[in-house]
Amino acid sequence: MENDRPENDRPDTDRPDTDRTATIGVIGGSGLYELFAPGTADEIDVATPFGPTSSPITLGTMAGKRVAFLTRHGRTHSVAPHRINHRANLWALRSLGVRAIVSSSAVGGLHPDYAPGTFVVTDQLIDRTSGRADTFFEDQVQHLSFADPFDPVLRRAAVDAIAALDVPFRPTGTCVVIQGPRFSTRAESIWLRAAGGHTINMTMTPEVPLAAELGIGTVNLSFVTDADAGLAPSEDEAAASTEEPVTHGMVMERLARANEVIVRAIGEIVGAVPDDYTPRELVPATASASIMQRGGSDR
Repeated sequence: MENDRPENDRPDTDRPDTDRTATIGVIGGSGLYELFAPGTADEIDVATPFGPTSSPITLGTMAGKRVAFLTRHGRTHSVAPHRINHRANLWALRSLGVRAIVSSSAVGGLHPDYAPGTFVVTDQLIDRTSGRADTFFEDQVQHLSFADPFDPVLRRAAVDAIAALDVPFRPTGTCVVIQGPRFSTRAESIWLRAAGGHTINMTMTPEVPLAAELGIGTVNLSFVTDADAGLAPSEDEAAASTEEPVTHGMVMERLARANEVIVRAIGEIVGAVPDDYTPRELVPATASASIMQRGGSDR
């Protein structure tokens, strides 16, 4: 946990003013529940037309830039993957002025080149979820252009930033997003690898497409915590099947050990976001604006 790190190891943070705006958002995945040092950020609740967010939003400074931070699973990891209110989370961040999101994710490795301990700047998704509220446009037809889910400008900035760190790193990767909350069977892991997956996760969709519908660009930094269903990073599936399967405890333990470098990497990406960054328009801006014109509520 970040609060256990020495003060001089914390990210660059300063006490913000009371301005409730930020152009960069950070969404923390499993294991990342605080981003700023105590006393350096302001906490706010944002009412949305889609209900409450996963956690209050904290506004602070990171890498010299104003940042809005929200933790995806709640501060006590109380929100299961299939129960995350992604629409509320994204609407709230956009209402504060966020146009670029740096998200962190814990992922399993499906491919030999994506071993535990590897950082990945994800570039593609395979959506295997079901029953989730995955669009803001329920009463109108808006087809999202989604061939390249993650913003190319933000990805280039992230790749350059992470490449400069002394960490195991992959500049691309296809993430298979499963429904959860259960982990995969061994057969499913083999199947999803054969389908082209490099990593596996439970939360990247609908978060990424919903952000795009609101005119927010996203970049994802994943940390490989495990070899999914116990399939070791080896092409020999027979030998691999004897490896230890993933457990929630294993994931959280490895994330805790890597927390310091994860936060440092996020700070590097935040610092690399161009000051003149403008997100792509993947649906008409007028359509995105119509969603944001809906007033917040506590329902």
